[in-house]
Formats: sequence, structure tokens, C-alpha cells
Amino acid sequence: MAGSPAPIETFRDPAGSLWIEGDLVKRRVKPEMAKAALRFLRSPLAQEWVVAGRLIPTTESPSSESSSESGEILLEHPRVFFPSYPWEWTPDAWVAAAELTLDLCDALLGEGLILKDATPLNVLFDGTRPVFVDVLSIDERDPESPLWLAYAQFVRTFLLPLAAFRYLGWPLAATLQERDGYEPGDLYPHLSRTQRWREPLRSLVTLPFLLEKQSKPTAAATRLRQSPGVATAVLRRNLHRLRMQLRKLKPAGRDSLWSSYPESADHYTDEDHKQKQAFAHESLVRAQPRQVLDLGANTGVYSRIAVSMGASVVAWDTDLGASERNWKLAAEKRLPIQPLIADPARPTPAVGWRNREWMGLLERAQGRFDYVMMLGLIHHLLVTDQIPLGEIAALLRDLTTRWAILEWVPTTDPRFAELVRGRDELYRHLNEAGFVTAVEKHFSIAAQDRLKNGRCLFLLEAK
Repeated sequence: MAGSPAPIETFRDPAGSLWIEGDLVKRRVKPEMAKAALRFLRSPLAQEWVVAGRLIPTTESPSSESSSESGEILLEHPRVFFPSYPWEWTPDAWVAAAELTLDLCDALLGEGLILKDATPLNVLFDGTRPVFVDVLSIDERDPESPLWLAYAQFVRTFLLPLAAFRYLGWPLAATLQERDGYEPGDLYPHLSRTQRWREPLRSLVTLPFLLEKQSKPTAAATRLRQSPGVATAVLRRNLHRLRMQLRKLKPAGRDSLWSSYPESADHYTDEDHKQKQAFAHESLVRAQPRQVLDLGANTGVYSRIAVSMGASVVAWDTDLGASERNWKLAAEKRLPIQPLIADPARPTPAVGWRNREWMGLLERAQGRFDYVMMLGLIHHLLVTDQIPLGEIAALLRDLTTRWAILEWVPTTDPRFAELVRGRDELYRHLNEAGFVTAVEKHFSIAAQDRLKNGRCLFLLEAK
């Protein structure tokens, strides 16, 4: 956005820093860490992971020559199209990111390397495929140490949030305020006596909480020495234990009002559904988009239509059940759809030091999509969120570089009436003519089609 501060270089990692230049992400690596970074990146393991799409492709920048005197190296890799953060992920995405982290740590042991930290923030997503992006998290391993120093961090940032979600109903989005995850003591008081002594909570929460009150770890404990073979076996056993705990925490799918919406939408006849999908298909044929943003995506019916036309999709919805169903369908069929828990009316804010470490939702989206879908959402924005028509049209223009498809829902629609709850007078001024006036400030109407239920579909082209 014009006038907004550019993201600052990262500064928390003592090994180096990161910044973005256009479609490239660049990393400055300090001399003492350059050897381990290059050793990994030049290994067959790294190449295998890159080919599999599980590790971001990384090369040494030609600019490194200018840093050779200081010993620093410069690395660069392509920018992930739409970076998302853990507080926007579905539960299945959390599990996928955790599995990737454990898989990588296990594979590194055979290379004499290890992950020095293990947090969801090291992972981004390409559709539903997790991609490890923080190569500076990889370090030389002491062959005689059986300890994974990032073990506790993995528990705090991956397992305890999943445990709090599954057993206490705490939203995963609450981790926005918990960058370093939860401590066992955060969960312990809220668990019932039965829960405290059942696995996996017994191992993850109760015993660590009680032992922490009795004793503190000493420096000598972190210098435990064993033969290399035994140390590696202990590390692999601990990774296996974490994997078993992760499986126990994998959330069961949760139904919601909106997760069954495509089957229960009685305000559409079969003919209306077919007509709406046909218009969407024809519009996609005309627009030929590459990157689509689906606002109010629900379970992804229209996201999948866009994918069938060759597009990649980022799908926002506020309903966890619907987004989780969208995720499962996309993952099973390996579709390029990235479902997120995201709300254009209450977008994820920029957070971190000086609000510039992690960009806000709308800042990440602006100018990235050549086609935006807003189907069955506008009445929620108008009524539930009290957003004026002009503001909705302006947001739509900010989010697309060219095309948008939008469904106008009249005030006579039964779903509009449900949201109004008798406050009809407040919304009597809303009509299709006013909607057209608002959108024509930013778009030309390229095509439109009226459904028999009174709703009207518009294909819009940016002016």
C-alpha cells in the first residue's frame, strides 16, 4: 500500500537476516553459520527435498562475492506466492507443517545436521503442500549429544496449541498472541482431572508442569554425552514419540452450519446452481486467470471450478468446518488450493516488532490476484459487518489486478432477511442500481446473468 512501511529485515535469528526484493527473498548469512548452510544446500538430501516441493529452492547469490571479505554469504530463493501464518491455518495445515518439520529433522540426522529450532513459522504453504523455508534453522549436530534442543519448542508451538484446540476448544488463531507457543502451565488449570492423566495430555502437560515445579534443568543436563550411534538412536526415538503424540492430537473433522452449505442451500434450485456454475465457468474461460482469490470460499465448490480452468486459488473463509472440508478435498486430490481462515472484513493485522515482521492479510493480497470471486458474500458484509457498498467495491478493486466475479443478493432474498432480523428499514436503501453505481466507479460490467431466485451474477473488469 502506498505510504505503508516496507517490511524490515528479520533480526531475531543470530545466524543472519532476511528481506524481500520483488519476487525474490534474500538471506544474509553470518560467517559462523555459512558453512553449515552451504553444506546442507549442496547435499543430495536438499536437492531431493527441493524436487519433492518440500524445501524452498535456494541458491547462492552472485552478490555473495561482494561479501566474501567479511565471510558472509547471500542466499536467495523465490518468494512463495501467498505467505500465510499459523494463526490463519486450518487444523490439518498445522498437522501437515508439524509432520514436515519432524520429517526434515529425522532426515538431517543422517547428514550430521539437525534443526536448531522448530516452529510453524519456518513453514509456508503451496496449496496444501507445506514447504520448509528457513534454511538457517539447519545447523551442525554434535554427534555425541542425544538431545534435540528444539524439542521443547516443537511441543510449545505445535503440539500444545493443537492440544488446546482439541481438548479445550481454544482457537488456533489465538496463537497470534503466542509467538513462542504455550507452556504446559497455560493448559493445566483448564483441564479436568481425568484429562490431565490421559495420554497425550499426561506426557505433554501434566508431568512437565509438575516436574517444572519441583526442579529446573541444569546446564549439565544439556551436556549429556553418549556414543554417536546411541545418541542418534535416542534422537530418532524421541522424534518417533513426538510423531505418535501428533497423531493423537490430530483433530477430528468438525461439522458446522456452513460446512454442509452446498447441500443445504435451499434458496437455490438445482437449476440455479447449474446456471451459477455455468456463468462462473464461462467467466473463467473469458478471463483465463492464473491466480484466483476466492472470498467466502466455503467448501471450495467455485475454487475447484477455477482450478479446473488452470488457475491456482487462495480460498478465504471464516468458518472452520467449511475451510477444513475444503482443505481435505484439495489435499486428497492434490489441487492447487490454499484454504485459510481469513475474513476480509476483519483481516489479520500486521504483527511483530513495530508491526512489520509479519504483514497484514490485505497487504499480502494487494495486487497479487488477477481474478477475485465474491459469491454469496456481499449480504454478509453489508449487514453483519455494516460495510457500505462503495467500500466493498473499493476493496474488490484493491484485491484484483483485472477481473472479479460478484453475486448481488437483493434485500428480498430469504438469506438477506435472516441477517436483517426485522431491521428492514435500515437496509431499504440497498438496491441493485446502487450496487451498479458503486462498482462502476472501479469496474466495467463485462457480463451479467440473473438467477431465477432473484440473485444476479456480474463479471467485472477493472478500469
